[in-house]
Amino acid sequence: MASPVNPPRGMRDFLPADKAHRERVLGIIRGVYAEHGFDEIETPVMEDSSRLHAGLGGDNEKLAFGVLKRGLTSEDFAAATDALDLADLGLRFDLTVPLARFYASHRSELPSVFRAIQIAPVWRAERPQKGRYRQFVQCDIDIIGEAGPLAEVELITATAATLRALGLDGCSIRINDRRILTGMLASLGFAAADHDAVVITIDKLDKIGHAGVVAELRDRGFGAEAIDALHDFFARPALSEPLPFGHAAIAHALPVGVDAELVAELAALGDAVLAAGPGVALEFDPFLVRGMGYYTGTIFEIAHPDFASSLGGGGRYDGMIGRFLGVDVPAAGFSIGFERIVDLVRLPTGDPGDAVALLHDVDVPPATLVALKTALIAQGRRVRLERKPRNLKPLFAQLAASGFTSFATVGTSTANIDELSFRPLA
Repeated sequence: MASPVNPPRGMRDFLPADKAHRERVLGIIRGVYAEHGFDEIETPVMEDSSRLHAGLGGDNEKLAFGVLKRGLTSEDFAAATDALDLADLGLRFDLTVPLARFYASHRSELPSVFRAIQIAPVWRAERPQKGRYRQFVQCDIDIIGEAGPLAEVELITATAATLRALGLDGCSIRINDRRILTGMLASLGFAAADHDAVVITIDKLDKIGHAGVVAELRDRGFGAEAIDALHDFFARPALSEPLPFGHAAIAHALPVGVDAELVAELAALGDAVLAAGPGVALEFDPFLVRGMGYYTGTIFEIAHPDFASSLGGGGRYDGMIGRFLGVDVPAAGFSIGFERIVDLVRLPTGDPGDAVALLHDVDVPPATLVALKTALIAQGRRVRLERKPRNLKPLFAQLAASGFTSFATVGTSTANIDELSFRPLA
């Protein structure tokens, strides 16, 4: 018995109907992004290993696929103290690190404020499970060179417009600011040196709940008084449900001592987005973390009632490009998790166009078939040649699944397309 021939674990094949659906969804995303003034770029699937492991990718750096150096010897393997010693390249684990390198490489050729689209596959050595793959597509928009809140407002409104165009009802965009988050931790009594470690646990809030976060922080030995203050803060009625956006709601949800100017900035950003009429609810989430280590300010995520995890996210990462360029450049981005939304999207069937199949006998000359096909294509039709089987029903089902609507039979005497008689597949 032959062994099964499957793609690598965590990677998938797509049949024609699935591929067509994915491309239609990607086409809508690209179209909306372009309408909002973004330009598409492309970067290599691999980057230098040192760049991918520069401390900017958070836990995703641990999931990067490395590419071994060429010409390694047994002595090289024996001398290596770390697997990364043997790799000089790696598959990209997201599109943000490559974008930062791209901008550093091409800054002189780009506008002072650059609005980029990147839609491409990325790779992570995940443990494969439902909704998590080792190869998946990300759909990113980024604005580089805009230091003010206009960047975040444009990113959020463009993303909201994309969700509307895809017919994804019920979405909300949760917003926070990493500076507000750390200010909240300081006001609760956590030492500044512990903030990065504490937010790692807070980032698990959706999975383990308030009690789980408090218990883990106690197990990790953080200050008891600060943990007690966080426990009491969790119990506040203001945090019992998603918080509407607005200065009063944000200020009321936060402990005393958080920077009032940051609160005002975030509230103003939300007001600007709402004034644009995004059609997607905005919520303030004081515990939104975004695990990537490069975020420096505003952060946001897409929530949907059918998913426990987010459908996308992003934020401001002003410090990343400076690591490559030597000069700080403001930057912010928003990514839609394509693999999580593609199965939620139900696009109308619409007009498939004039797609026809030519069913032919085995003895019809290839030259005749190709001439007929070429003439029909010149009329703007999509054409497929199919050898006529004894049982037409399975063939018709396959053709219909591929978007074909009618067929004609070609015999040995058929000389031109005027002699073809088309009938509907149904």
